[in-house]
Amino acid sequence: MRIFITGGTKGIGKKAAMHFAQKGYSIAICGSFDKGALQNTLSQLQAIDAEAIGFLGDISDYENVVDMFDKIKKKFGGIDLLVNNAGIAYNGYFADMKPYEWQKIINTNLNGVINCSHTAVNQMLSQGRGVIVNISSIWGNVGASCEAVYSATKGGINAFTKALAKELGSANIRINAVAAGVVNTEMNAFLDDDEEKELINQIPLRRFATPQEIAETIDFIAHSQYITGQIITIDGGLT
Repeated sequence: MRIFITGGTKGIGKKAAMHFAQKGYSIAICGSFDKGALQNTLSQLQAIDAEAIGFLGDISDYENVVDMFDKIKKKFGGIDLLVNNAGIAYNGYFADMKPYEWQKIINTNLNGVINCSHTAVNQMLSQGRGVIVNISSIWGNVGASCEAVYSATKGGINAFTKALAKELGSANIRINAVAAGVVNTEMNAFLDDDEEKELINQIPLRRFATPQEIAETIDFIAHSQYITGQIITIDGGLT
């Protein structure tokens, strides 16, 4: 299997890359601007003898996305699975946000998914099969105070997932999303100890999800031939 994971240099994306690499799959990853994180992840993938390539690039730039996909096709011959994982967050009151801040979130979280999916779909149509897994959030299902724009982008991903799955099912291309709850990654590093404890107490399973658990869910979806158009919620019972 040939896999492209956006935001693959840390958190959920990195764990998914390592998970699939250990199965012997070919892995392409991209990060935004952290060359050190990219090289570190590539080194770890190569240490387990994975066929891997990586890119630094902004997925909100369509031409940049096309260039990455062209290079992946030259290296691997195409892709079987796209994991749209890259995303950024903003925690604070909507009234305090500046236009450039919400535009950056929308461009990365939503337009980035659309850019990558559009490019992937055109390759997948030519090969007659493919899978896309979008990493969404429970806040895309129910909304979160102080994360209004982030919630809006994840809600958009959910609707995009359902619509595209209906459009492409007959072409043997499956589209699903993982609506993750609170995952133990750098994105939640802003929480202090008291905030973390308060949030954990709201989760029936009394802990955050691990990136490995999300990676395993992506794997399950990727290999489940009759699942499409679904938003799979992994949140420990929080919602």
